[in-house]
Amino acid sequence: MQRVAGAVMGALVGDALALGCHWYYDLAEMRRDCGPWITDFITPRPGRYHEGLVAGDISQTGILLTMLMESLVLCEDYSEDDFTRRLDTELFPHLDGTPMQGPGGYTNQSIREAWRKRVTEERPWGACAGDADTTEGAERAIAIAALYALHPRKMAEAVCSNILLTQCDPAIVAMSVAFNAVLAQLVSGASLTPQISAKLMAQVHSGALPFHMVTQGHLQPPTAADSEKAHVGQFASPDALLTAGYAALAATDMDIVIEPAWKVSLIYGMPCAIYHQLPAAYYLASRFSDDYESAVLHAINGGGQNMSRAMLTGALVGAQVGLEGIPRRFITGLRDSQRYLALASEIEQLAVRQKPI
Repeated sequence: MQRVAGAVMGALVGDALALGCHWYYDLAEMRRDCGPWITDFITPRPGRYHEGLVAGDISQTGILLTMLMESLVLCEDYSEDDFTRRLDTELFPHLDGTPMQGPGGYTNQSIREAWRKRVTEERPWGACAGDADTTEGAERAIAIAALYALHPRKMAEAVCSNILLTQCDPAIVAMSVAFNAVLAQLVSGASLTPQISAKLMAQVHSGALPFHMVTQGHLQPPTAADSEKAHVGQFASPDALLTAGYAALAATDMDIVIEPAWKVSLIYGMPCAIYHQLPAAYYLASRFSDDYESAVLHAINGGGQNMSRAMLTGALVGAQVGLEGIPRRFITGLRDSQRYLALASEIEQLAVRQKPI
């Protein structure tokens, strides 16, 4: 189960590697400031995002991931009460509702909206989610997907519940749950190939994943019997589960050429929205399925919202190569890495103790 630790550590390393070069939408400027090819942790320049942090630090998204890891370890399970208590006592007192403030040097939209509703409007948890179309929920839930990888229904329910704390758009939640369903497959031993979506669709048919499903097999028309037993899930369609398979197909099709690979950010888009981020992460994680360094560095050097791209890609490839497949220099260069490794090991042990369904 080194894949469990590989997934969470892969995400944290990807997050930290992008910290010093985050949100450069002018690639020429990024090359001038950060060099022609970023290969390691760098300190953010004055006046840039995350100013004041140093090379090897993690962002607030990484902090939230570790906060959830700590909660899982303490409770030996996903406890929403414990996690929201941590948000209330460990994070929200340090925020003021503005972007360029708070632990990690920047507070994302979904967290700012949750803070406003929870602290300013005094709403209960369950009524604090907003419409942000970004990847924060998907990234935070990586720890849940790694822990419950062998239990798809439990994984999907816990991931969905956690994401709904801060994001409520059904399409965004569906894509976030789908990402973690893909990650769970990889942690369980699969590789990110074009066949990944068929594995996920089988889980929809079994009722393990909460997606509406009418068609059969490879999306053929339903028979009368299929129509009668169509799976009606929480999400309108299973299309979010198909993205990874198509991205993997693009990565393996000899007639589709993206060179250098970092230009995947230009094809799928450099912005923050999840529908830009996921296809690029899936593509890189399929193309470099056994090469963590290449996958994450191409994610970073594509600019824009490269932190999310690197974090998502890092989790997917880390799950495929395991902790031992992440270059040692990235682990040692990550500040407070021993703490994160200890948490990853604890989650791995919890995952091992769970019997497959």
